[in-house]
Amino acid sequence: MDADKLRDIFTLQGELNDGIFKKQDIRGPDGAVLTMSAIRAALERGELGPNGLPNLWLRNYLRALQGEATELEQDLLWKWWSKDKIDLQNIRVEIVDLMHFLTSLALTAGLTADEFHRLYTAKHRVNQERQEKGYSKDTKDESDNKGIK
Repeated sequence: MDADKLRDIFTLQGELNDGIFKKQDIRGPDGAVLTMSAIRAALERGELGPNGLPNLWLRNYLRALQGEATELEQDLLWKWWSKDKIDLQNIRVEIVDLMHFLTSLALTAGLTADEFHRLYTAKHRVNQERQEKGYSKDTKDESDNKGIK
């Protein structure tokens, strides 16, 4: 994905989230309408406990992501004897919905599009190395993830 396109997605999602907070009158602990920048500020202050904004909104966005994944799964066919066809257009839209919530998770964790891309490519290299070494549950070792910063 072109880095500018990923930046556009992150910008659009941040704006959408802020608009939803405002429209739904969702407020932060200070009583002000919540914003993604308020969540980011809580991250920077180290408010990482179970009742902090980052944890609350990571959990909310993860639940939404799981809900969208369930919707996608419900659109897939499992009866191999069926004559039905998948609704590819709706499946594509559900995948885009997954991206909305994945992007919200990334933003809530304090990632920029550039940082997301950098971490993605670093993790991609780890995954490639795992495959080259014959990755299996017997050889799985998360220590290679710890080197990704």
